[in-house]
Amino acid sequence: MKVLITGTAGFIGFHLAKKLLEQGYTVIGLDNINDYYDVNLKYGRLRETGIEKKLIKYNSRVQSTNFKNYSFYQLNLEDNANVQNLFQKEKIEYVIHLAAQAGVRYSLENPHAYINSNIQGFINILEACRNFNIKHLIYASSSSVYGLNKKMPFSTKDNVDHPISLYAATKKSSELMAHSYSYLFKIPTTGLRFFTVYGPWGRPDMALFLFTKAIIENRAIDVYNYGNMLRDFTFIDDIVNGISKVIENPPRGNSKWKGLKPDPSCSPAPYKIFNIGNNSPVKLMDFINTLETSLGQKAKLNLLPMQPGDVKATFADVSGLIEEMDYRPDTPIQKGINEFVKWYRGYYKV
Repeated sequence: MKVLITGTAGFIGFHLAKKLLEQGYTVIGLDNINDYYDVNLKYGRLRETGIEKKLIKYNSRVQSTNFKNYSFYQLNLEDNANVQNLFQKEKIEYVIHLAAQAGVRYSLENPHAYINSNIQGFINILEACRNFNIKHLIYASSSSVYGLNKKMPFSTKDNVDHPISLYAATKKSSELMAHSYSYLFKIPTTGLRFFTVYGPWGRPDMALFLFTKAIIENRAIDVYNYGNMLRDFTFIDDIVNGISKVIENPPRGNSKWKGLKPDPSCSPAPYKIFNIGNNSPVKLMDFINTLETSLGQKAKLNLLPMQPGDVKATFADVSGLIEEMDYRPDTPIQKGINEFVKWYRGYYKV
């Protein structure tokens, strides 16, 4: 099976590539290695999979020194001509589209980056899937699409028409774009709404990374909404295990779907939406206390009001993945944080 993973210099894409390579897939990695956060961390992830920085050139194939079934391209998804050429040259069968401009708060400052990457980039992926008869497109959505929704846990059967950030709006747009292509061109598409993913090699703009760095450096951590937050923190291993179960199970369309009472999670087209989370939300202050225990050091708290674009709570209903894919997230928060701290101390030598 030949799989294209976009975003393999990123957090989830890096871990997923390793997982699929170990399972015997042939993996083509793609990333533009932008500077949204420290590019050295991105090159570090690539190096772990045998992709050396000195060999990377734009739109050129780099063969892994660690895995004979892994190669990598640096490429912008907005570069449609070269995206189409890549699909033709590499004879891609499956696509896992994780590349995107991430971050809720950053979307308040740089909205055009989200339109270029998350909308323009995704339409180029959809066109390539259409042109080259891809067997299954899996793409990253986000828990942020639930926006102003209050009913917990968040269910894929609920309406999500009230996003509160442009980032969330682009993820909702991706789901709509995917449905139109599934309906018109019979491309099987599965959207995965990720819930606060954390773990080794995580993103520097995420809470666990920011908190760990600040506590070790004896600086105060910014705690929004005065700590009254609830998050469905999901360990990276549980995420990639879930994705791996989805790949070879493309949706076939729901013949019982009713337009008079539409279910947003499925369609008569080969289209499906799943939440992928831990299904066990954690209070932010409990999360911080667990991190303090793991570090052996108390945090200094800078309590702040709610930030624009943030939601107070997330809680994933993952019954769809459990029933259809036997998905079982089982990493306790203590173990997950310990794994991150162990990696952080080793990688940064602190």
